[in-house]
Amino acid sequence: MALATTTVRANGLDFTATVDGPQDGDLVVLLHGFPQTRYTWRAEIPALADAGFRACAPDQRGYSPGARPDGIEAYRLDNLVGDVLAIADALGAERFHLVGHDWGGQVAWTTAALHPARVRTLSVISRPHPAAFVAAMKNDDAQSGRSGHHRSFQRAEATDELLADDAAWLRRAYERSAVPEGDAAAYLRVLHDRDTLDAAINWYRAGGLSGIKAAETPAVVRPTLYAWGNEDATVGRLAAETTGDFVDAPYSFVELPGLGHFVTDQDPAAFAPLLMQHLDAHRDA
Repeated sequence: MALATTTVRANGLDFTATVDGPQDGDLVVLLHGFPQTRYTWRAEIPALADAGFRACAPDQRGYSPGARPDGIEAYRLDNLVGDVLAIADALGAERFHLVGHDWGGQVAWTTAALHPARVRTLSVISRPHPAAFVAAMKNDDAQSGRSGHHRSFQRAEATDELLADDAAWLRRAYERSAVPEGDAAAYLRVLHDRDTLDAAINWYRAGGLSGIKAAETPAVVRPTLYAWGNEDATVGRLAAETTGDFVDAPYSFVELPGLGHFVTDQDPAAFAPLLMQHLDAHRDA
């Protein structure tokens, strides 16, 4: 069944979003990564709604046509964190559960670390705590290689290179990561557009502009679930296993055997039960 699409006005922008679940349910905000969209949460949203939560999965800044400001600085991490808080405000939630994957995980970790009074629980797929990620980049040569696209994407010509030959780079990336063809097509319906993709790549270009330094990100003090596929091509074991060093709260690290970076696409049934167990265990957080 197709999930309904709505618009959430927040931070002066119009975010295309899926919102489902009872109006009085505890809010759960789900943040997608790159190169994905809110579609990545298609299994989690109905599960959350059925359990009485109010789920909101936005197409984030740059991915939503109504939330695509000009200029690289508009995509600084502090602006992305501000979007999360503003979306929660727009939906009437002072406190909320937060879920993220990939770049959405980076935003989620940072939001929870800097605004613990707003976040009930945190759940992240793949992306380690920012400080653990930076440390792994310094101490694990393999991790530096895994993250080489972060540097490559900062170039002005990166957008056109990704779109060349009918978005061949993106199509290969989905294929290598075992993203089913139909799901890849759903992402490309959004990202096979130069303005959209260029805005999405601006997240990488703006990374060095933010006043929020990854290595100095505080420990998270809210109950946290971290799930990592042990065949993740972008995040190695060192970064994954040291993430718990940066959580001063109940913490669950779940290794997902045989899964890679795009967990919710490779196995849509893998993460939703873990998320529901985590939220159920910390409903009073």
